[in-house]
Amino acid sequence: MYHPTTRVLTVLELLQSRARISGPELARRLEVDARTVRRYVAMLQELGIPVEAGRGRYGAYRLRPGYKLPPLLFNDEEALAVVLSLVAARRLHLTLAAPAAEGALAKIERVLPEALRERLRALEDSLVLAGGVPAVAPESALVLARGEAAQRRRRVWLRYRSFTGEDSAREVDPYGLVYRAGRWYLAGHCHLRGGVRTFRLDRVLAVEPREATFERPEGFDALAAVERGIASVPQTWLVEVELGMTLERARRRVPPALATLEPLGEERVLLRCSDEDLDRTAHFVAGLGCPFTVRQPPELHAALRRLAERITAAVEDGAGSQTTEYNRSRIPYTPAS
Repeated sequence: MYHPTTRVLTVLELLQSRARISGPELARRLEVDARTVRRYVAMLQELGIPVEAGRGRYGAYRLRPGYKLPPLLFNDEEALAVVLSLVAARRLHLTLAAPAAEGALAKIERVLPEALRERLRALEDSLVLAGGVPAVAPESALVLARGEAAQRRRRVWLRYRSFTGEDSAREVDPYGLVYRAGRWYLAGHCHLRGGVRTFRLDRVLAVEPREATFERPEGFDALAAVERGIASVPQTWLVEVELGMTLERARRRVPPALATLEPLGEERVLLRCSDEDLDRTAHFVAGLGCPFTVRQPPELHAALRRLAERITAAVEDGAGSQTTEYNRSRIPYTPAS
């Protein structure tokens, strides 16, 4: 458990890193109540530290101007590496308590040059982390530029290379950055396609800010948008299968980046995905453990029959053993007409 003195020092670091910060925000970051925040501020004032409290509904705490340390010399890439590490530690719960990461972030922010500090805050505000081992990393400048544009609601122009190798130029309203499964993604409204699209940052060839601004949709979920985008990437086979289960159960069984789900009724869901390997698709669909009907492609029927033959052969080979059991009724399969 953190000693109160540690939390008081964290309040000081947060105050030094920002021009002003509200009591509710301090309480949220330190995971304490508003009364405790006021007590910490009073302790700082008793120590002779010039904390000023604004009155009224929009009042906030601040340090008297001039109570700062000189800036530390970090270049952009060094600062990005340190801040991303601390943000990841906090959001993935790798620290024992909130003040650990908050205090470290505040200390670093306090001594950074103003321009770099604002860019890093913009990145932190627009970033979603979903784990994974890094695959292809984009340039640090690209990550900072997208984060800043998303936080400031500024449109950007992109030159982008698709997974097929086709280059295109488009204007995008960046809604949020997502780090998922080792890759960086930008989710936003693409004006070329007229809808929300997902862009892998390592495929962005060039980026330029635009003067136009935008409003991000209320409650926009950047991670969900990226996972839908991944699930919709066209591959060799477009698959549609009706599942005999509720939408709630299907969402628990089907990863959002693997397929999209559309309710057809109380106990019926349409699964859509694409894949290069129908044998893999057959194994996944059969493993859901519910009745299903294949809409397309016809070739999936053959893949399901091959899977059934392999399972039947395995059962027959182990017929004399009590360790191999298989209930064929668990996977009812209805060929589409």
